[in-house]
Order: sequence, then C-alpha cells, then structure tokens
Amino acid sequence: MQQDIPETGQGSGESRRDSRRRAAAAARRARRRRALKWTAGAGALVLVAGCGGALYLYEHFNNNLTSVKVDVGTEEERPKAAGDALNILVLGTDSRKGLGRAYGDEGSEGHADTTLLFHLAKDRSNATVISIPRDLMVPIPECQSADGKKKIPGSARDMFNTSLGQSGRDPGCTWKTVEKVTGIRIDHFVEVNFEAVKSLSTAVGGVEVCAAKDINDSDSHLRMTKGRHVVQGDEALAFVRTRHAVGFGGDLTRIPLQQQFISSMIRKIKSDDTLTSPTKLYKLADAATKALTVDSGIGSVDKLKDLALDISKVDTKNITFATVPVLDDPADKDRLILKQPDAGQLFAMIAGDRSLTETAAPPAPATDAPAATAPAATAPAATAPAVDTKDVRVTVRNGSGTRGQSGPTVEKLRGKGFTKASVASDAPVAATTTVSYPAGQEAEAAALAAALGLPAGAAKPDPKADPKGALVLVLGKDVLDAGPGPQQPPTAAPKDLQRVQADDVDVCAK
Repeated sequence: MQQDIPETGQGSGESRRDSRRRAAAAARRARRRRALKWTAGAGALVLVAGCGGALYLYEHFNNNLTSVKVDVGTEEERPKAAGDALNILVLGTDSRKGLGRAYGDEGSEGHADTTLLFHLAKDRSNATVISIPRDLMVPIPECQSADGKKKIPGSARDMFNTSLGQSGRDPGCTWKTVEKVTGIRIDHFVEVNFEAVKSLSTAVGGVEVCAAKDINDSDSHLRMTKGRHVVQGDEALAFVRTRHAVGFGGDLTRIPLQQQFISSMIRKIKSDDTLTSPTKLYKLADAATKALTVDSGIGSVDKLKDLALDISKVDTKNITFATVPVLDDPADKDRLILKQPDAGQLFAMIAGDRSLTETAAPPAPATDAPAATAPAATAPAATAPAVDTKDVRVTVRNGSGTRGQSGPTVEKLRGKGFTKASVASDAPVAATTTVSYPAGQEAEAAALAAALGLPAGAAKPDPKADPKGALVLVLGKDVLDAGPGPQQPPTAAPKDLQRVQADDVDVCAK
C-alpha cells in the first residue's frame, strides 16, 4: 500500500516526489541489508555464504547438503582450541567420478588437490586464507578409513595431497595431517569438487579474472587472450586448474590464480548485483548446497547460515590470501618442503589469532599462551609435525658454560619419545639453544624443537652434515634461565610471504 505523504504547501508535489524517492531508497537499503544478512560470505567459503541465501527453502537446501562424520583423533593428540576464532579446512578435490573423460583420469577417487586453511579472527575483524601446496612433503598420521572399519597406516614422509583419497583416506585424515603439520586447531571442513567451481561461477553470472598475457594451456583447455574476462562453467574450471602455461608451470604458479578467482568471487557475491537479485540468490544457494560435503558439526543449513553470518562481518579489504612458505625438496625437484623458520612463523600467527592485514590485532590472553618447557623464547614456537620420534637420532652437546646440562636434557628427550637421544662432547659456549640437521630431516628437527619449546628459528640446516646423520642439539646459556612462561605469537608475517588481498582488483595471471 502506498504511504500517504502530507502536503506542505507550495511545492508539495515536489516534496511528495522527494519523500517517495527517499522511501524507495530506504526500502532498497533495507532489502540489501536483509540480503546481506543471509548471503554475504567471504574467503574460500564463498560457497558457504550462498547457503543462507534463501532460507525460506530450508528443506530443499537442507536436503541438498551432504555431511559426514570424521575421526580427527583424541583431545590429547590435537592442538589447543582457538577459542572464539574459527579455522575451517576447505578441500578442493580432483575427483573425476561421474565426469566422464573430459578431465582425464576417469573415475579417479580424488586427492587434496587444492587445500585452503580459512582462519576467521575471534573479533571477526579479519580473515586469513592459507594455501597448502599439494606437492608439499609432510608426515601423514595413522587414520581411520571412511567406513571406520580399518586403520590406514601413517607415513613419515609423503605428498600432502595423498592425505585424501589415497588408500581410502577421508577428509578426517587431511584434517589430522594439517593439525599435525601446522599446530593449528581445525574446527570444520568443507569439501568441493570440479562441478562446484562450474556451478557456483555460473550461479553468480560469471567471475571476472585477469590475464597478464595470452594463455594457451592444452592440459586445462584454457585459451585466454591478455586482459580481463568474465568466466563461468567450464572456462572458470579451466582457469583455476591451469598451471603449465603460466609462471614456472607448477602448482605454486596455479595457487595465485585460484586466490585471484576466489577473491573475485567474494566481491561478486557481496556486490549489489548479486545481493539484490532473488534469481541469483536462489541459484547460488542451490548450487552451493549441492556442491558441498561438510563435517557433521555444520551439516545443516541452519549451522551453515550461522557460519556465513560470522564470515560476512569481515570487510573484504581485511581478507588476506597467502601461500605456506616452501622450498624445493633437495631429494626431489618436483616436490616441496616447508621453509623454516618462515612456515613456523606463519603457523604461529594463525594459531595466535594474529592478522596479516593492518587491523588492530586483539591481545592474546596470557592463559591462552603455551608454556615454555625449555629455554624461554620471544620468537614464535616451533610447531610439531607428526614424526616417529623413536627413530630420530639426537646428539646433545652442552654449550651453556655450566657442566651437567646434557644428561638431564637427554632424559627429558627420552621421556618425550626421542629414545635415541645421547650425550656428546661439549660445544663452545653459545648464547641460545639450537638444532642443526642434515638435508631431508626438516620435519624431525621441527619436532625436536617443538618438544623442547624452542622458537621455530632454532632449527637450522647443516649442509655439510651426513644426510643419514643425527640431529645435533647444542644447549646454550638460555637453558640456565629456562622456566615456564608465556610465548606470545609473532605480530609480523615472514619476509617475502606470497599474498593477495581479496579487494585487489589488479591481480593478473602472469
């Protein structure tokens, strides 16, 4: 019903028109706020944001969802909870089931082809999305099969992407692997496949991307001229899969393309063009819920809606995409290893709820900080990858300047599972405690440093060491002052960290 606008004398017709325009504008703003409330999501979880888009069709969308219960280990095995912060693992699987021969490997079960760790700050002021390369060499823990009927043996060193699909491993195994490698507590997971990229990009009417040069990739079937393009469906999938015709041709080259694509989709979903279109909202919600497999903790539209509302509070400019710092694997040029101490520094920032943007970082309560069990440190603590510590050889040298320090340290290490720790000759006096390791033993060194509460930078490679030799722990003067105390997470990101801001419209595939 049209609202009656009282006349105000001469010019009342114009006043009525102005009032109607103001009322119409207010109504549009109200509709936009309601749409935003139900649909605005951010980061790699743009698909989740769509799940709240048309809640009046609750049953329809709820029936679209697939949820599974996964085994992620006991509380004692897991990192400390993040409090009000949220960490969601987004798994992009390369499964070809039901897709025919169009994408190769017909019927492939799928592995962890694209993995994003989405961190939502506890004050909802910022979000960080970390890409984990599929070719990263990591320890994979023992896992339960998807049907829960058998145990799948772990591996001391394997490609990260085999944590899903290989030997029947389910998303719970990738969840456990990420927690072991990063020391970051995961709260939920979301899994999508090739079809999700196609259907979601189509539902929003296409996603704008940019190419810094002509691209012709026969493997992904992407043919794109230099400049800006709006892609959807098969072309969108080809864009996020391409790697051989850009950069150095590997997975590390493909990751920034995926970050560009997701950032652009975030902006598209948050735009008036999407939020004020009931048709697009329905298509997005329908496509998103059909595309998702989630853990049982968020296995309903209601729960996904609550998650989307939390994510929607983050301003796009405060969403940062970054890639885990890595190096070429000395043992295999086609594989990667963590670059330390940079990777440990990044993981410590996420675990400590530190932002990669310039928003004010909320102070970490002292009660939330882990206590040092060895030398007190102000640098980020090393994270503990999953390694079989009983097979790790460690020689302990006393460089503290005070006799009798090596023996108690060896006993402490044996109590922590390093049964092959032994005392060696004293070292020259050193100010700080360090771990040196041969090539290929990065994970073992990180586990040793973490067991002693050392900062991530305490572990350093020794290029002259025998590759099959032992780790060397040199005790510094700091062991004499060791005692329990809080270790605050770092406030600055590692130097040269690859990153993309979600509001950057000038990112192009090179």
